[in-house]
Amino acid sequence: MQPDTDEFCRICGKESEINQHIIAVFEQLASTEYVQRHDGLAKVILQKLAEAAELIEDKSPYYKYTPANVLENKNVKLYWNRNILTDKTILFNRPDITFMNKKTKNTFLIDIAIPNKHNLAKTIIDKKNKYQELANEICAMWKQKAAQVIPIVISSTGVIPKSLSQNL
Repeated sequence: MQPDTDEFCRICGKESEINQHIIAVFEQLASTEYVQRHDGLAKVILQKLAEAAELIEDKSPYYKYTPANVLENKNVKLYWNRNILTDKTILFNRPDITFMNKKTKNTFLIDIAIPNKHNLAKTIIDKKNKYQELANEICAMWKQKAAQVIPIVISSTGVIPKSLSQNL
């Protein structure tokens, strides 16, 4: 008796053709589609931060917004997808968004992820651990009172962890 081949992915033939496989695992789509979803979410958050901090006046729709690498005024500095240069070598030094409040001397390292729904909790912990060394170094180098790692994690199928509203 032959196995039912209808259950396997029509493109790769390796796994069942379910949403999780197509959205996040399938190699030919995952790399480009993931980056588009990731950057789309990151741009929305960056644009809203920039508007709230009065770094931009243009209220263009989120899908037309093209972020600048650095936005700055007398109160805040906002980096988009930039390496943070440090005195010592730090493996993970490129959060998606870095938001520094110059007045309160607080920095927020914001990193976005869109994992499979079964990886939400692990991804949140991994993001916090990944950038903690950079946060500590930023406090020392930039003389900040605090540097906090903020993971923004939404599953590829739209599942939202309870921590999302607090992090936003």
